Amino acid sequence: MTFLDRVLGTIGLERRASNPSDPYWTNMSALRGNGVTPRSAESVSAVYACVSAISETIASLPLILYRREGDDGRNRAKDHPLYKVLHDQPNGQQTALEFREQMQASVLLRGNAYAEIRRGYDGQVRELLPMHADRVQVLKLDTGRLAYEWNRDNGTTRRLLQEEVLHLRHRSDNGVLGVSPISAAREVVELAIAEREHGSATFRNGTKASGVLKFPGTLNPEQRKAVGDSWASQYAGAANAGKTPILESGVDYTPLSMTLEDAEWLGARQFSVEEVCRLFRVPPTVVGDLRHGNYSNSVEMARQFVTLTLRRHLSMWEQSIARCLLTDAGRRVYFAEHSVEGLLRGDSLARAQFYERAITDGWMDTDEVRRLENLPARSINA
Repeated sequence: MTFLDRVLGTIGLERRASNPSDPYWTNMSALRGNGVTPRSAESVSAVYACVSAISETIASLPLILYRREGDDGRNRAKDHPLYKVLHDQPNGQQTALEFREQMQASVLLRGNAYAEIRRGYDGQVRELLPMHADRVQVLKLDTGRLAYEWNRDNGTTRRLLQEEVLHLRHRSDNGVLGVSPISAAREVVELAIAEREHGSATFRNGTKASGVLKFPGTLNPEQRKAVGDSWASQYAGAANAGKTPILESGVDYTPLSMTLEDAEWLGARQFSVEEVCRLFRVPPTVVGDLRHGNYSNSVEMARQFVTLTLRRHLSMWEQSIARCLLTDAGRRVYFAEHSVEGLLRGDSLARAQFYERAITDGWMDTDEVRRLENLPARSINA
């Protein structure tokens, strides 16, 4: 480390290193890598459905930047540059929904999501450019701060400091890199993939049970291969299902494998759906598993999806925005918040009855109810 580097580190500043082998940088991305990749995990319909349910729902919720007014008041900060970035368009290629859906899916499948922060002349955020998580390495400086090495599609490498990256993490083991559910419990996804491939192979072979051909004599290697190829061409595959084998010269066929019913394959496939839903904390009814769903509990499960599944991710977005996109002074005045009222509209009658009782009994007033419904107080509107 040079003298200049020590001075910059002492006052809390860093500079980008130009030498990829510089020992000043410690690669913190070794947590990646296991038998299940995000692409192979998404080939499991339950995983794809859980990721879609969470990421699409969060992306479709309005994300509003508010300005604090007085003790409890709030107003939309539409004049702030960050409002447009969060609510309308984070960059020139994506809408707010597309950007947040991509980032949230990356958190669920890879444990981390990254976006480059581009600021204007006044230091305010003007753009957020997503960086593919597989192309980003998280580096820890000697000062304890983080930096990010981004291998871009054009073959160049760009190094960014901590203040230049919006980093979203799933639950982390070291506070630096998040660990995705499919990495933490990859055996569950591996089993689901194995069950799917077993079913595909069975149907490709015409749903025929495997067995043994018994010959009265001994076959040489060439004869074994010829018999195997002949049997596969005539009796294997869906197109040959139901054909009656014709055996000659005392040959006998003995089935060995269990059928799909004997192995309870269908039951195992259904259980895999529940297992994957547990990983992502998604009620099975949300991803189309209605075996235990009915009219009465489906409404409650939808509410639990908001309170137990989405709340953690919504808080992650809101707190990361405050940490990465607002200054210390800005955090005292502005804050970002999702509007989840649209997800709870199905229970509006119960909420209306609750508010009516609260106002009648005198332990809430109209402005408090309006604040809970994400509406400004009447005194502010006046």
